[in-house]
Amino acid sequence: MPEELKPAESPEIAHLTAADPVLAGIIAVVGPHGLAADLKGTPFQALASAITHQQLNGIAARTILGRFVALLGRKGRFPQPQAVLDADVAALRAVGLSFAKIAALKDLAAKTLDGTVPSRAEIASMSDDEIVERLTSVRGIGRWTVEMMLMFQLGRADVLPIDDFGVRQGFMRVYGLRAAPHPKVLALFGERWRPYRSAAAWYLWRAIELHKKGKLPPATVLTRMPRLPRRRRKPKATRKTQAKRVEKAKRKKKRSPAQRRIARALRPQPRSRRLSTR
Repeated sequence: MPEELKPAESPEIAHLTAADPVLAGIIAVVGPHGLAADLKGTPFQALASAITHQQLNGIAARTILGRFVALLGRKGRFPQPQAVLDADVAALRAVGLSFAKIAALKDLAAKTLDGTVPSRAEIASMSDDEIVERLTSVRGIGRWTVEMMLMFQLGRADVLPIDDFGVRQGFMRVYGLRAAPHPKVLALFGERWRPYRSAAAWYLWRAIELHKKGKLPPATVLTRMPRLPRRRRKPKATRKTQAKRVEKAKRKKKRSPAQRRIARALRPQPRSRRLSTR
């Protein structure tokens, strides 16, 4: 059997180091990334846990999730979709879930039973974009939640959560920017990291920790940020043009219905509507 690749020789690190000398400095300090797929649970379980954790700190979310499992699960196992769908709202409220999260969990259960949320076997053959499109149809599930699932549950290698606050803040620290980049700018810059953008995002998260500890290496290479194409704005109307428009609108208001009919009749018609005189 071939020898296992050493951390420094892994394809992710080799590619990112060659493609981005600034990120290479972070990789040298942090070492091998810690991304690994969690193949134990199902998409339903991962999304239900994500809904429970929304807008809560870790301890509170774990407590509520534990009560939820104890209420509906059998012998400590995670509840089945049908059990969640049949659960009494008052009982779910008693474990600490808000009405919004209860509605989201029941919608998730219903969409799991009707096949909208794919099974573990089905999701393995789907592309990242297909998974995002399917799962964001569930109430309370946004693109970021699905991206976290792609990275940490399914182990997808090329996911860049451009809207993630931590990723954008880490990028700002690593590249010495004054402000966090616009998500679209981050997406353009991240093209150089393909097909290992998940690992790049992981290192940007670690950069925040290094910054807090005062161990973040300074950027040794000046990096130019990509520019977004400017939208062409319609030229602003001059005061004279605006005055003409106002005067025209006033004249229209003063016309009687009979005058308006006559004005429409006298208006020149398109060539296709003109009668032939030949």
